[in-house]
Amino acid sequence: MADERMRVAVVYGGRSGEHEVSVESARSVLEAIDRSKYDVLPVRITHEGMWAAIAPDALLNEADPVRWILPSAEPLVSDLTAVQGGRRALASLSQQVDVVFPLVHGTYGEDGCLQGLLELANLPYVGASVLASAVGMDKIIMKSVFQASGLPVVEYIGILRSEWEHSPATVTEAIADRLGFPCFVKPSNLGSSVGISKVRARVELPAALNFAAEFSSRIIAERGIDAREIECGVLGNDQAAASVVGEVAPARDFYDYAAKYMDTETRFDIPARLDEETIRQVRDLSLRAFAAVGASGMARVDFFVDRDSGKVFINEINTIPGFTSMSVYPRLWAASGVQYAELIDRLIQLAIERHADMARNRTRYAD
Repeated sequence: MADERMRVAVVYGGRSGEHEVSVESARSVLEAIDRSKYDVLPVRITHEGMWAAIAPDALLNEADPVRWILPSAEPLVSDLTAVQGGRRALASLSQQVDVVFPLVHGTYGEDGCLQGLLELANLPYVGASVLASAVGMDKIIMKSVFQASGLPVVEYIGILRSEWEHSPATVTEAIADRLGFPCFVKPSNLGSSVGISKVRARVELPAALNFAAEFSSRIIAERGIDAREIECGVLGNDQAAASVVGEVAPARDFYDYAAKYMDTETRFDIPARLDEETIRQVRDLSLRAFAAVGASGMARVDFFVDRDSGKVFINEINTIPGFTSMSVYPRLWAASGVQYAELIDRLIQLAIERHADMARNRTRYAD
């Protein structure tokens, strides 16, 4: 392929509360990707699960792409338009593109579902594998894996929605006794702070649990601590590297959805104003968390640093972090010397590298 541009499908949208965030990530990638090296095919998954090919520059020019599907007349994508469930879409993609760049945040995109489809289609793709995606997406499983790996996490309780609905008094008592207040209640398998509530008193628990239960059948409650919110990017496969460390200073009470995507007063300090030992610890823990879940390609690892004790806790790992040019992950790498277009290029190359390594695995026991 020395004289040919690589064909990259950017898959975005999805059946998730993070659909709109995903659209913005895709738009940023399309704006920055090196068109002299890559032919780009945007593929949108709607809220209803329909797959639609988009004319390459349409997403950049359309004021409201979230509500819009344009079938492309170009031969490259004509078979992809509006295919329910993506079955024909994946068959067509496997013949027409060289690598997939998944930017579907949250449910059905970041949790291993999309990765599984791409594995079945034998397509190289950017980011974590099925296993790492699934573990990283479910906060209860993720924290269990971190604990088993000796990584520090804030005390938490996992709750089933059915458990809350059938035994609300028992759940309320357990949270109050074990975690106290304030605490945070979240859907276990959603990102972008969707469905999260800060609970300051016992009387607020029912509303918070009901709200989280709207988004997931699994809920997590975590002890609230007075902490600084610290983030670190990881880039690579088996030999991954950690970025400089950044700090989020939300204008609101905590870093909720509005603070992340709407509040212009939320501040990002990159690099973070931390002592050298804490920075070293955060970067080391980032790589250990990345390895613990078996991640590859990219991840953003989020931390709490207790304001009183200085103790560092891992909050979570995000295997498809926000990817607009102004999102934290690309900004962390820009501060580390890897600019946005180069970051996209590196991730595509890492995807090809990991796919080639997986191709070494025997798929037949005897011939």
